[in-house]
Amino acid sequence: MCRLLYVTSNNEFDISEYLIRFAEISKKSREFQGHGWGCAYLQNGKWNYYKNVKPIWEDDFAKLGNSTRLIAHARSAFKDEGIVVENNMPFYDDKYIFVFNGELRGVKIKEDGRIGAEKIFNYIKRFNTDGIVEGIRKGTEIIKKRSAYIRAMNLIIADDNAAYVYSYFNEDPEYFTMHIKKSVNEIVVCSDPFIGDLNWEPIVNNSLLEIKCI
Repeated sequence: MCRLLYVTSNNEFDISEYLIRFAEISKKSREFQGHGWGCAYLQNGKWNYYKNVKPIWEDDFAKLGNSTRLIAHARSAFKDEGIVVENNMPFYDDKYIFVFNGELRGVKIKEDGRIGAEKIFNYIKRFNTDGIVEGIRKGTEIIKKRSAYIRAMNLIIADDNAAYVYSYFNEDPEYFTMHIKKSVNEIVVCSDPFIGDLNWEPIVNNSLLEIKCI
């Protein structure tokens, strides 16, 4: 089970400050989150991508610089399998950036993808004719019906204008509940509140939030 992070801000921020906090959460998680990590960050109107197969808490973030938007993923590989950088998220195309945390069993859908998370990303995009919000709603509902059991299905999809946070789980709310922190100039979403940080709110289970860029 992985950890997810999304930040949008009115002002440029030091990417490393957020990734240090995110790495701390990942390292102290009760589930091992050291099977690699990745992030996407906006600079000069363009998305940049970085992935590394080593644990996030062993990496150096200073080289990434500043941004106004950030989406990151620390990986806990299912059954410790497929630990290669190509399987690290974010997955992305020319329009969307995707990160995922969860576990699905007995999923009966046919879709391209190296791992289950990438298949979910591609499957959701099948239904985005009327926009990605409807794509997420329709895609996840069909996945629910075609799965034997869903332990959790948490995901964030970002585009140029917003991020879309979907949370759904059937067990272990302490671990799978996502959290959000809002201020006038910034919104942060994370799998866990930053350690020692206040004013985080839980995101309701079985919900879809649209977070416009500030």
